[in-house]
Amino acid sequence: MRIVLQRVRGAQLSVVDDTETDDVTTDDTNNDTGNHNATDTHEQMNTPASDMSDPSGDGDSRRIGTGLLLLVGVQDSDGDAEVEWMAHKIAHMRIFEDVAGKMNRSVLEEHGSVLSVSQFTLYADTRKGNRPSFTKAGRPEHADTIWNAFNAELRAYGIAVAEGVFGAHMLVGLENDGPVTIILDSDNRPTG
Repeated sequence: MRIVLQRVRGAQLSVVDDTETDDVTTDDTNNDTGNHNATDTHEQMNTPASDMSDPSGDGDSRRIGTGLLLLVGVQDSDGDAEVEWMAHKIAHMRIFEDVAGKMNRSVLEEHGSVLSVSQFTLYADTRKGNRPSFTKAGRPEHADTIWNAFNAELRAYGIAVAEGVFGAHMLVGLENDGPVTIILDSDNRPTG
C-alpha cells in the first residue's frame, strides 16, 4: 500500500461521475490499467473546506473537519498485514501539535476524522514516455477490497472515516494544516 497523508483543518470530496471509463487497458505500454479513482484537485485544492459548496451540484459530498486526508493506493500483493500496519501507523502517528506547538499528538488524541480516497495513480510508472503506466496498481476488485478493509481497520480504532467512491471521478478540496504531508509505503515497513 502507498498512502499520501495530509493533515487538514477540513476536507471535502464530491462525486462528479461514479462510472468507470471504458478506454482503459491492462497492457504494459504506458496505458492506464483502470480508472480506479481519478481525483481532480486542480481548482478545488486551495479552497478552504468551510467555504466549499458541493461542486458537483448533486448533493453527493463528503466533508470532515480536523483530521487527515488519505490518498490510498493498493497493489495486488497487499493483504491483511499491509492493512493492519498502515492503519496502526496512521492512527498513532504523532503529527498534530500539542499545547507547546510540538508534533506530539495522534489523530486519535485529537479526536480527528479521516477522509479516505482510493487513488490508483500513486502507483504510476513515469520512467518511459510521457503517459504514465499504471500496471503496478492493484486490479480493481482487489484494490476495492483492500481499501475497504483498511477503512474498516481505521474505524476499529474509533476513528470516524468518510470515504470517496471507488472508481469515481471526484473533486477533492482541503484546507491544509501546516502543511504536513507524509508519504507512507508498506514496502518500507520494518520486517521481523
